[in-house]
Amino acid sequence: MAQQPFLLTVEYEQEDDGRWLAEVLELSGVLAYGVTITEAVANVQALAFRVLADRLEHGELTPTPIQMAVAL
Repeated sequence: MAQQPFLLTVEYEQEDDGRWLAEVLELSGVLAYGVTITEAVANVQALAFRVLADRLEHGELTPTPIQMAVAL
């Protein structure tokens, strides 16, 4: 039986100062800024993968396929 992927959702919004903030909803505290939407999303995706790798290394997460979606 195939494992269901671990789904990560990225939401973003523009701050009053013009920067974009992206957040992975399923990973508390995983958020990142960027000058553009693309930069903010790329930054938060990289951070999310670092957090997941750390959790795998420390046995806090079992290996499973990961799927990341950007909410429009």
